[in-house]
Amino acid sequence: MRCWGYVGFVTISAFALRLFGLMASLGDLVRQHTELNEEQLRHLRRLTASWGMLADLCFADLLLFLPVVSRSENPQSRFVIAGHVRPTTTQTLYRDDQVGRFVTAVARPVVAKVALDGNRHQDEIEIQILGVQASVLAVPVVYQGSLIAVITSETATLPVRQPSELERVYRTVFNRFIQMLQDGTFPFDTDDQVEQSARVGDGAIIVNRAGKVTFTSPNAVSALHRMGFHMNAEGRGLSDLGFKPDLLRTAFSLKVPIMQELERGSAITIHARIFPLIADDEIVGVLVLLRDVSDLRQQQRLLVSMDATIREIHHRVKNNLQTVSSLLRLQGRRLEAPEAKAAIDESVRRIRSIALVHEILAQDGGDDVRLTDVIRPVTQMVQDALVSPDRPVRFKLVGDGPTLPAKVASSLAVLLTELLQNAVEHGYPPGSSGGIVLIELETSGRNLVIRVHDDGAGLPENFELAESDGLGLTIARTLATGELAGKLSLRATATPGGTGTVAELSVVLAPN
Repeated sequence: MRCWGYVGFVTISAFALRLFGLMASLGDLVRQHTELNEEQLRHLRRLTASWGMLADLCFADLLLFLPVVSRSENPQSRFVIAGHVRPTTTQTLYRDDQVGRFVTAVARPVVAKVALDGNRHQDEIEIQILGVQASVLAVPVVYQGSLIAVITSETATLPVRQPSELERVYRTVFNRFIQMLQDGTFPFDTDDQVEQSARVGDGAIIVNRAGKVTFTSPNAVSALHRMGFHMNAEGRGLSDLGFKPDLLRTAFSLKVPIMQELERGSAITIHARIFPLIADDEIVGVLVLLRDVSDLRQQQRLLVSMDATIREIHHRVKNNLQTVSSLLRLQGRRLEAPEAKAAIDESVRRIRSIALVHEILAQDGGDDVRLTDVIRPVTQMVQDALVSPDRPVRFKLVGDGPTLPAKVASSLAVLLTELLQNAVEHGYPPGSSGGIVLIELETSGRNLVIRVHDDGAGLPENFELAESDGLGLTIARTLATGELAGKLSLRATATPGGTGTVAELSVVLAPN
């Protein structure tokens, strides 16, 4: 078995990170103080994602030690604590988190001994910062035949007493996992979960190699009762308790953790996680951890239901707006006055612009929508309605807008419809050579600026937006200053073909 080798100078210490109020992560400590590679780091991450279970099984704090090596030090003379987990089954030994602390081989001889010979060792030490005697079990963490860390189980030394059956069983299972840790078969290579869904204190079942239950903790008995199983579970198979018949066979054959959720109607959901216990590459049993997730699943179902309801509301609003739009179009066909028909068409486009926002919300769910997802269909709608062979206008969008609340997006959709419609109708009269309308988005922090450039006929002489009595610009100005609390301006601008117009909307978005 290979032990730790040489590593170069340390550039940033964990002490410095603690000094400035920053807690160093496992990855930070590994990269700054060891020569472990990414695969070995991933193995340690899998371990620290699973070791809450180990702390509960041994009724002790677990500490993860890594060697700190400089050019003037022996590889096993100094260590940094890269991980610390407290048990939920008993009182913790440490009040403060130990991650980032440095210790010497003199202070922790049992850790140095494991680092040197690769075997587990146990010792009684006095923890000076606490002033208590502690029992420490140090175990090598092995990955692909190489010792990459040392893990210690530390608990205060107590007067000799007779342990309970639960303690004896838990410590036996813990010793099994410790041997797997030393053999390199734990943590499991496929177990990349960030956090475990169950802890030992939530309920534990022990199953032997024959597939029969040999032990159930009191909380596990309570969980089985909630599932409707009220008989003695010991001596029975997992399938008798409500588990899938092939679940145990799958765990035995694959030698990886398996998960299942047991449901009793829609009110009770028990999450089960099955851990194989391996010795000499053979399955000798499994540990089943149970957790009642009924409230969590109920909340998730409620959220899904609320999301579906919100989508349905947006869908119905969109359909209602489309119905109103269709009725207006029917009404417009009966009119003969061009001005009346034009007014109806403009109203139809305003209603459709609002319907577009609700259509996007109905598809995506939630209450927010990306501005660009609104601008593109609005632009297409104006193009379909107003652009023709005798008015060949093209639209171009530049920039990427933010994600906005539905209310703001609806107001912007109507406002942009008015600006685009105004640019096409007044900038490019029928029979003109057409041109390009540029929509420019600019976001800086909470400030949003939308500019609509056209290279058309330009503004009338002495034009003042505040004095304009056109319905479209009046709506745009009202939305800009009222609903959006922003500022709208129109100004003439020079273009390669002469003059054009720029409509600029400035809005300060509300904080998220």
